[in-house]
Amino acid sequence: MVPVIIGLDSPVRGDVRALLDEHLADMYATSPPESVHALDHPALLAPSVTFLTARDPDGILLGCGALSELAPTTAGSRGEGELKSMRTAHAARGRGVATAVLARLLELAAERGYGRVSLETGSQEFFSPARRLYAGHGFVECGPFGSYVPDPHSVFMTLELARGERPARQRIAR
Repeated sequence: MVPVIIGLDSPVRGDVRALLDEHLADMYATSPPESVHALDHPALLAPSVTFLTARDPDGILLGCGALSELAPTTAGSRGEGELKSMRTAHAARGRGVATAVLARLLELAAERGYGRVSLETGSQEFFSPARRLYAGHGFVECGPFGSYVPDPHSVFMTLELARGERPARQRIAR
């Protein structure tokens, strides 16, 4: 198996932009416009968003994902994050790229002291691989969170992070 290198990147970098354009096109082809919650390139540049890519040792883009801060960790409360823009390049599917990106994003959430990480994905069959990925890593269905409202085209999922939990990469590695 080829190693996957995960690191901070820019959502407006050429190859990343093309992957995100493909992601947005699929979202609009699969869901009604009012049910598409994918972030566009400028939104992924927000200071509250940490954007990562997965690349092979030659720099070929394999996938991406982001962690958006919904609530910061403070002295009196644990923060909360949301997963966004999870996407694996077609040629890299089935190689563990999404699991590696998810593990790093959960590791970042744990490092930041978040008590919970949530996400929104589609309810259509197209999104069943994503739902299986998240469920396989401990996410459970929940109600709408943040500014989301009930939507028959959305599935909301969340993962509670235990206080002092070791980084997710070690926890979910199999």
